[in-house]
Amino acid sequence: MSDTSVPRTADRRRRTTALAENIYEPGRLPPQAPDLEQAVLGALMLEKAAVNETIDILQPETFYVDAHQKIFAAIHDLFKEDKPIDILTVTQKLKTKGELDTVGGAFYISQLTNKVASAANVNFHARIISQKHILRELIRISGETMREAYDDTSDVFDLMDKAEKDLFAITSGQLKRNYEPMSSLLHDAIKQIEDAKNSEEGVSGVPTGFVQLDRLTAGWQRSDMIIVAARPAMGKTAFVLSMARNIAVEHKKAVAVFSLEMSSTQLVTRLIASEAGISSEKLRKGDLTEAEFAILHQHIGRLDKAPIFIDDTPGLNIFELRAKCRRLKAQHNVELIIIDYLQLMTSGTENRGGNREQEISQISRSIKSIAKELDVPIIALSQLSRAVETRGGDKRPMLSDLRESGAIEQDADLVCFLYRPEYYKITEDEHGSTLGIGEVIVAKHRNGAIDTVRLRFIPELAKFADLDTVSGNFALNDEDDFTRTITRPSRMNDDTGLDDMAPF
Repeated sequence: MSDTSVPRTADRRRRTTALAENIYEPGRLPPQAPDLEQAVLGALMLEKAAVNETIDILQPETFYVDAHQKIFAAIHDLFKEDKPIDILTVTQKLKTKGELDTVGGAFYISQLTNKVASAANVNFHARIISQKHILRELIRISGETMREAYDDTSDVFDLMDKAEKDLFAITSGQLKRNYEPMSSLLHDAIKQIEDAKNSEEGVSGVPTGFVQLDRLTAGWQRSDMIIVAARPAMGKTAFVLSMARNIAVEHKKAVAVFSLEMSSTQLVTRLIASEAGISSEKLRKGDLTEAEFAILHQHIGRLDKAPIFIDDTPGLNIFELRAKCRRLKAQHNVELIIIDYLQLMTSGTENRGGNREQEISQISRSIKSIAKELDVPIIALSQLSRAVETRGGDKRPMLSDLRESGAIEQDADLVCFLYRPEYYKITEDEHGSTLGIGEVIVAKHRNGAIDTVRLRFIPELAKFADLDTVSGNFALNDEDDFTRTITRPSRMNDDTGLDDMAPF
């Protein structure tokens, strides 16, 4: 064996281990490109531009040969330390780490530069190395899935979730990301601060479209779990639909809505009513004049292009939710996920001997996990217990009113309550008249202040808006007799267990 050949000891050990685990088929070599690995490493030590072109494509584990992994790790360390990268500095770095002899010595490193005449094609070569790594990962994931599938003790839902999570990690380019160095985290934090400084009104997250709420929260922040809770008929669905419309139409950001109670057609009808300024009652009956039809077609064009994705799968479990969210994130880059509502979800596993509170706790933790994994805010609607109704005074909700599980309060980064004094026949408060007023009470804010934001509620349109916003399209006709549409709460809002309820 010549001095310039690839070091083989660790390579043979890795291949023997892989064959022992039945990851690769006997007699077949894993996808690899050792010659290209040598050429890329040589190019990185020859030209500084080559490092800039490949540093986002390659990671140490992308290389197949163990020695090449260590050499690239040394190059990567030098790049992060903003030090020169050449044969001498890489050799010294490996010597400092005690790995010089294991990679073949200084002579092997010096010979790598002979493997490439120019760094012009280093980006193309790096992508081939990355593709070989992806193929090996696919083989590994498939092999592990097959092995565990034959194991009778494996839970099928856990196995499906693990396999999909691993595959999603490949497609998102986040293979084996276990930690991040402080330098990278600081860079991300500073960028976020700069973005907030340069954005309108200091909104660093996903804007809600409600000015005062955005000022309080700086928008919904990435990886946050937000709970929006209220008693029935307070307008939870109306609130999140108004917000989804603002985000998708005004700010062109993709929103996913998982509706477990209302059908997608019902939600779209509400959106049309809100956008066109025509009451939902008129739309349901089709009782529209020619002028109203003209207004309808004039305004729905904005909704037609809105990146809102509605899924009305009933009885959605947490495994299905995670799979759908991953797909929506990968295909449409959704920046906000809404779940209506949390208590209608199931854990997807048999809850033998357990209770509903434990199941809700599992669902809550899983939603927070999905938010962190996809790096998007998730808004989950939630019901409140009847303790609100039995209290005296103004009946404003509190954190202790969250229904079925204290884990919801614990897991949430932000908890908002919706409250309309008018519903409880309270027509005046310290601010004046409460007619048409809805309050968003921010009762928990892990990364900010708590306060109450007052919004305008338009029941005829099932719509929330800023207090100073006037709906220019909506006007009551004489025959309407100034009556308001009353939305009756679903029986699913009752405190009875879901299992005890009739299906219809």
